Amino acid sequence: MILLAFSAMAAFSPVGTESLLPFVPSVPAEPTIIAAPPAPPPVVTIPSPEAVALPPPARRLIEAAIRQGDPAAIKSVAAVARQLYPNGVAQVDALVAEHDAQVAEAKAIAAREKAEALANAALLDNWKGQAEIGGSRSTGNTRSLGVYGSINLTKEGLRWRHQLTGRADLQRTGGVTTAERFTFAWQPNYKFDDRLYAFGLGQYEHDRLLGYRSRYTAGTGIGYAVVSRPHLKIDFEGGPALRYTDYTDTRAATTLAGRASMNLKWKISPTLDFSQNAAVYLEAGNSNAVATTSLDTKLIGALKARFSYNLTYERNAPSERDSLDTLTRATLVYSF
Repeated sequence: MILLAFSAMAAFSPVGTESLLPFVPSVPAEPTIIAAPPAPPPVVTIPSPEAVALPPPARRLIEAAIRQGDPAAIKSVAAVARQLYPNGVAQVDALVAEHDAQVAEAKAIAAREKAEALANAALLDNWKGQAEIGGSRSTGNTRSLGVYGSINLTKEGLRWRHQLTGRADLQRTGGVTTAERFTFAWQPNYKFDDRLYAFGLGQYEHDRLLGYRSRYTAGTGIGYAVVSRPHLKIDFEGGPALRYTDYTDTRAATTLAGRASMNLKWKISPTLDFSQNAAVYLEAGNSNAVATTSLDTKLIGALKARFSYNLTYERNAPSERDSLDTLTRATLVYSF
């Protein structure tokens, strides 16, 4: 009876039968362990081929050529290195570029120093020139005596260049004067740049045998250096000129003329120089020209031997004289 009652109570209990089971404490679950990612492999640095493309011996060879300072040697050595080590072209170019930059900087400094020196030069500074002298004497069946001398002075300034020239030529043969020629000239040049310049001209001439006691020339114009290299220089000049001539037949005339000239200097070798100077005047009623070709060879120090050929033309020469005079001479030249 009691058992039946107990069963009825359990059937209608809201808790359920599990509440009658003994209490068992819960055990927490173990945490999940996540493995760390594997460490990356070590980075291996491979040297760039450019870093070892130019072997040390090749680099030392280029540096030796640079120390010598010969542009042709540097160019040749660098060209060979580029062909043998194509991966090292960048290093070769860097060495040559560094040298070129140093040379350019040195030239710029020298140019500034030269410009400052020219700008601050006094009147008697920076004059350079040449003195030329020669003579001849013969006795016996023909007695003659000849004396020739000339001087050429040049002063270079920052903007101005001054040229002074003088020449005297005297000769007597058999007691008769066969040459009597004097020329003095001053030419100032104003330099616009390294090639273009404006010039002025003041000149005096005397040549009685060609028909005039004195001739004065004042001129101006433009000059241009067609070629300007260390071993070759060619200048052309042109412009108007006003001339006053006192002739030996008591006439005198003032005329307007056109003047053109050419100056050439060629250094053939360290001991051999060639030069050609010529000027032509075209004027109403008369024309004249003068040209001198010379070859200089070095003797000792500043002393040179000169072989020259001089040509003088005067269209209105006296009837008893030829219009063309030529003279070949050998002289000594001293440069200072």
